[in-house]
Amino acid sequence: MIQEEADLILAILAEYYPIHNGLLSFLAFENPFQILILTILSAQTTDRTVNSISEALFSKYPDAYAMAEAIPEELESIIRPTGFYHTKAKNIISTSRILASQYNGEVPHTMCDLVTLPGVGRKTANIVLNHAFGHNVGIAVDTHVQRLSQRIGFSDATTPVKIENDLMNLFDQSQWKNINYLLISHGRAVCTAKKPQCNACQISGHCRFFRENRDQ
Repeated sequence: MIQEEADLILAILAEYYPIHNGLLSFLAFENPFQILILTILSAQTTDRTVNSISEALFSKYPDAYAMAEAIPEELESIIRPTGFYHTKAKNIISTSRILASQYNGEVPHTMCDLVTLPGVGRKTANIVLNHAFGHNVGIAVDTHVQRLSQRIGFSDATTPVKIENDLMNLFDQSQWKNINYLLISHGRAVCTAKKPQCNACQISGHCRFFRENRDQ
């Protein structure tokens, strides 16, 4: 796909999923520590579920120092609705201990540092860098972004890292910060995993999946 058509697709999506006040996150957070922890928790669950436990979580553990001292069983009881709570609690406590001991309780703001934290990969690091610090160094590729990138024709790759590279090569860096928000919004509303609503899709005329399946 050429850049001009890709840019047109994003422009169409931006009309249907407007970005209000520059807010690109589906997670409700107040500071870098919160978005880091909430993004770790968001793996294999919904943003709504994560947001639902946020107040209880941060009222008990407001910063890295408090979270570093958390009793695992007590933390697990709060984050249980998000699933995989044993592993998530372990990663959150370990990450918080590193923040407390190596970063003065602050969240680092480089990709190299973030991906060394337990439970943090490129997707989480990209979200934190973008939403917390306004750093536009990559594109967070979750299941929605992966699915839509492949369907639309942005990428033929099958792994998040390669899809991210394809998207970064296809789009100007000024667009990177919007891609995750726009593709997730469209993936939830129209281009769902099991049954994409191609007849209601605003970008079907530019979509490879639609072209290949419209006569079936």
